[in-house]
Amino acid sequence: MAEDLIADLKTLIVTRLKMDIKPEDIDPAAPLFGEGLGLDSIDALELVVGIERQYGIRIADAEVGRQAFASVNALAEFIRAKKAAK
Repeated sequence: MAEDLIADLKTLIVTRLKMDIKPEDIDPAAPLFGEGLGLDSIDALELVVGIERQYGIRIADAEVGRQAFASVNALAEFIRAKKAAK
């Protein structure tokens, strides 16, 4: 399940943000913002909407979002934890 979730998240990032890379080219441990993929605040908003729609998970505030969007691995862990808590 973990690998499937990571693959799904990579695909969501690439398609939602209309990136010109392949999902498999994203390092799941690399930062999504700054040095990693170089995403910005507009990208963050787009990803929040995508995550909420696809996984039915709310990202409560900016601090939670900062932690959840640290990397693809962090995002997958965040989603797994939220799903387990339901």
